[in-house]
Amino acid sequence: MKKILIIAATLSLAACSKVSLENYEKITIGMDKTEVEAILGSADNCVEKTLHTNCTWGDEAKNIEITLVSDKVSLYSKTGLEK
Repeated sequence: MKKILIIAATLSLAACSKVSLENYEKITIGMDKTEVEAILGSADNCVEKTLHTNCTWGDEAKNIEITLVSDKVSLYSKTGLEK
């Protein structure tokens, strides 16, 4: 019974993933980081560079990558979110 609950919880979390094509399409150039986080939640990984920050939501197979300059979206891309 315990295994079934763990599997159900894992599937439930996967189904609720905010890394989706629908959410990707809500992102626009110039959007504030706080607006992005309202859509996608906190990034799984952010790397600060000299003039920009690269943030990733998701994993290697399915993700959204966003480059922020002064906490605003300047570039964004997706992997594994095809229709």
